[in-house]
Amino acid sequence: MSPRAIGLLTGFALDRLLGDPRRYHPVAGFGTVAMKAERAWYADDRARGVLHSATLVGGAVVLGAAAERLAPGRIGTALVTAAATWAVLGGRSLEREAMAVHDHLDRGDLPAARQRLTHLVGRDTSELGADEVSRAVVESVAENTSDAVVAPLVWGAVAGVPGLLGYRAANTLDAMVGHHNERYERFGWASARLDDLLNLPGSRLSGLLAVAASPSGAADAVRAWRRDAAEHPSPNAGVVEATFAGSLGVRLGGTNTYYGNRVEHRAVMGDGRATEPADIPRATRLARKIGIGAALVAAAYAVVQRS
Repeated sequence: MSPRAIGLLTGFALDRLLGDPRRYHPVAGFGTVAMKAERAWYADDRARGVLHSATLVGGAVVLGAAAERLAPGRIGTALVTAAATWAVLGGRSLEREAMAVHDHLDRGDLPAARQRLTHLVGRDTSELGADEVSRAVVESVAENTSDAVVAPLVWGAVAGVPGLLGYRAANTLDAMVGHHNERYERFGWASARLDDLLNLPGSRLSGLLAVAASPSGAADAVRAWRRDAAEHPSPNAGVVEATFAGSLGVRLGGTNTYYGNRVEHRAVMGDGRATEPADIPRATRLARKIGIGAALVAAAYAVVQRS
């Protein structure tokens, strides 16, 4: 097996066993650098945003290429790839956060569930009922399974450590500046569009794996993908939310209120019932299957690519 494939599988296993590093997380370090860079060269125009994205993502790619090039032999390459994969994946931590919200709901502590939900979503959670909290969790699990597990594995398979670090840098910048508001509408445009582009293959693979992982809901998942995904404001989140909705037999989408009184009326995904707290562990189990499938696909691609 190729060192890249071994590294991807090992890094995925480390994420499943350990979750994110508790201290000195490299993604947090990148975020600190990105914040300092933004303060240094922010301007309310797209050109400055292109500079911001190109410099930081390009720097991450160069760092990854250097690490891979300097790795001593096949074992070194596998170890560097494993470390990078573990650093950029977020599947286990996503599952922990989702289940923490579920545990509060299961105990009947809705205020605590609303508060914990803020770790997963940017919407205003203060008035949400248990069904809407559940919907928000399932939507977050769906979208982040693609963004934080499948997509980085795809880019790791295609481009190794530079692909892993470059993708994670782009995804982090989108989370930081890719927002529709007065400050970032222009400055964050490049970061948002780059993230959309890089997530296209991962979201489609996530959709296919969601269909494959739930045979009983496969037909509903395909129908929701074909009918509903394009109505979502994100070209990528729509695919995974629609296929999760169909696979789980629930409805996702609807009205979301964000801090600052911004309201979005999103298209409904799927034909099933409204979400409820019991759907959260079902969503995490589906996400886990998708992650395992993505790791196996990525490793297989890396083997074939090297042959």
